[in-house]
Amino acid sequence: MSSVVNHRSNAIVELMRAPAEEHDELWLKQALQQAIMLELATLPPYLCGLWSIEDDDSDVARTIHAIVFDEMSHMGLVCNMLTTIGGVPRIADAALVPAYPGPLPGGVQPGLEVALMGLSKEAVDMYSRIERPDDPVAEDVDVHTSIGAFYQAVLEAFRARPELIKGTRQLEADMSGHGAGNDIVPLTSLEGVEAAVRIIKEQGEGTTASPENPFPGPTGELAHFYAFREMFHGRRLVRVSDDPPGFDFQGDELPLPSAHPMGTVPAGGWAQGGVPVPDEVRTRLDTFNRHFSQLLRFLERAWQAEDPATAEELLGDAIGQMFRLRTPAQALMRTPLPDGSGKTFGPEFRYVVDEP
Repeated sequence: MSSVVNHRSNAIVELMRAPAEEHDELWLKQALQQAIMLELATLPPYLCGLWSIEDDDSDVARTIHAIVFDEMSHMGLVCNMLTTIGGVPRIADAALVPAYPGPLPGGVQPGLEVALMGLSKEAVDMYSRIERPDDPVAEDVDVHTSIGAFYQAVLEAFRARPELIKGTRQLEADMSGHGAGNDIVPLTSLEGVEAAVRIIKEQGEGTTASPENPFPGPTGELAHFYAFREMFHGRRLVRVSDDPPGFDFQGDELPLPSAHPMGTVPAGGWAQGGVPVPDEVRTRLDTFNRHFSQLLRFLERAWQAEDPATAEELLGDAIGQMFRLRTPAQALMRTPLPDGSGKTFGPEFRYVVDEP
């Protein structure tokens, strides 16, 4: 398959169809580039949900906050996986940055449309479908191409060719304050890659035996899929039998907190969707999109840098841009749409080309 694909391709599905003996260096580089896009694609919808919540101290807000930082860590670890085998992450590319509403990159979870909206039952159902494992310990699901199955194939390719791991252009970030296993660490050995893949899989999907996150944050949250299903059902997941082990959503109530009613961002952004956009709103949208785009450019340049000090500085610049996103996003979420629906504007997460 071509190494040049866009965010709406079925590249992961095609990669998964290739027999294991064809999972060579090129396959692995293409797969890891897709994984970067996949991790990036989860952040905007989760952040919209988080930023729309009015009570930052609610259980739901704390859980989504922890999940967001898990996903950031996952993206960093995957970038290290690609650079350790000599690849170059592509992050700031209009053809690759996920657009909403739309499918997950690579054709994962077929039939799922990922959109940007405020926190709601519909939103948390969408989040859980993103994270859905092949064989959950609670609820039945259809057979599909899951994120976990994809990462397992990536791991097996590394195991078949451990000599590809060179330890080149590895970034580090101490994120231990956001939970166990969240540090971005250099991947210089097969053992390091195996540990990173395990963290990514089990934080998102849990294990085949338990819904617990083996690498929890300070609040001891479940794996992402089950945490989102708790929000959807409005009840905690509890163990209901021991032999065989069984789990169900029969625990304490978990109501969704009050949230700004951010509407669903239309394809291409609010203006492209036919929504009249006042000048003040347009300014906030442009500000947000510029910061988001600059964040992606800093990240891409950080993993391209040969000098570790330069890479560290660029990663710090990216983090700085990240902290500049919330204020304009929440200002948009307090601005009613002009259609009388009771919904509000919200961030578009559109990539804009750097001005010369």
